[in-house]
Amino acid sequence: MGRKRKGRDISGWLVVDKPAGLTSTAVVNKVRWAFDAKKAGHAGTLDPEATGVLAVALGEATKTVPFITDAMKAYTFTVTLGAATNTDDAEGEVIATSGERPSDEGIKEALLGFIGEIQQVPPKFSAVKVDGQRAYKLARNGEEVELSSRPLWVEELVMLDRPDADHVMLEMTCGKGGYVRSIARDLGEKLGCLGHVQELRRIWSGPFDAEDGVSLEQIDDLAKSPEIDQFLRPLEEGLADLPELKCTPEGATRLRNGNPGMVIASDVEYGDEAWASLEGKAVAVGIYKAGELHPSRVFNQD
Repeated sequence: MGRKRKGRDISGWLVVDKPAGLTSTAVVNKVRWAFDAKKAGHAGTLDPEATGVLAVALGEATKTVPFITDAMKAYTFTVTLGAATNTDDAEGEVIATSGERPSDEGIKEALLGFIGEIQQVPPKFSAVKVDGQRAYKLARNGEEVELSSRPLWVEELVMLDRPDADHVMLEMTCGKGGYVRSIARDLGEKLGCLGHVQELRRIWSGPFDAEDGVSLEQIDDLAKSPEIDQFLRPLEEGLADLPELKCTPEGATRLRNGNPGMVIASDVEYGDEAWASLEGKAVAVGIYKAGELHPSRVFNQD
């Protein structure tokens, strides 16, 4: 018999404005402790030195994590030109340098090659698995890591500022699985000057914005108190990219039992993924077929 988890049955999303110096896992553990929640997870890892949106799901909201993980995201970041590091960011060791410095026009022209469907090789110091092991663990042990390229959709990549010859500030909007460090590395190579990420901030992720984020100081101040629940956002916000279908109480009962339930549909087609609600509360996510939702995930909400 499994051990029963301690904590509250509380569900929802918390948008954390993550500070530099902490892992994403450490932030999730802090949130789970502060809310005394039974279950918590996050949608999209941020590097320890990165800041910005870390969307943390509690309770039943963890079932919506894949939809935020798959959503579009935006980053602002500063690239240091003239040096490559073994981690592709400022935390690593410099492994090569260059005296070349591109013009602003050269940078803008090079950025055009990173827009649309591109192929990207993740950094060697990343969480990508190689033969069952994390790449960063192999790299730390001095083992040579060969990672395969993978597709990435880049919606936008623009230059925001050029504070000096050695630095350029960029903003990128991209799909799932994007490594900003790889963009900096590959841009530096394309420009012939080398490069790595100096600073990185995720400014939004799906429906969640950094400007609406809660600080760890705010979380600490209200930890374990009833007032902390004011920061929690509805589970349903994690389903913002899916169409919503209304269901009857009878349909909701069937869906909660894992069976197809009748829904009222307007803008969805046969085979579309959608979510069903009753009085504004998410009941299930599934596939719409001929007037019914066939559930793949069911939510246990009051």
